[in-house]
Amino acid sequence: MDLQNCPKCDSLYVKNKFRDVCEKCWKEEEQAYDLVSKFMRKRENRAATILQVVEATGVSEDLILKFIKAGKFQLTQFPNFGYPCDKCGSIIREGRLCVSCASSLKADLKTVEYEEQRKKELAKRATFFTHRD
Repeated sequence: MDLQNCPKCDSLYVKNKFRDVCEKCWKEEEQAYDLVSKFMRKRENRAATILQVVEATGVSEDLILKFIKAGKFQLTQFPNFGYPCDKCGSIIREGRLCVSCASSLKADLKTVEYEEQRKKELAKRATFFTHRD
C-alpha cells in the first residue's frame, strides 16, 4: 500500500497504477473529461485545437494533455490534437519524442557505442612492459 498526498488538493490517498490523484480529484477529472468528450463528439468541433477546447470548455490544457497521453482520445479522429515532445516541446501525436529528437538521441547513442567499442579494441592492443634486472 502506497500512501501519498494528492498533487492537486494535498489530501492523503492510496496511490495505485490507475489513479495518480485522490478519489475526489479523480471524480473532478472524470467530469472534466466528460465535458471535453461531449464537446469533441460534435462534428464541427473535431478539428478544434487544444487551445480552442480549453476556451470552449474551461478545462485546463494540462488536464486535456493528460487525457490525450492516457489514450482517452483517438488522435486519428482529432487531426489538431497532439501533445508536446518530452525533450523539445514540439507537438507530436505518438510516442514521447518527436522525430528530430529521436534521431538525435539515436545518433548520440551510436556515438557512445562506437567510442566504447574503440576503447575496448585499444585496451586489447595495449602492451605492458615490466622492468627486470
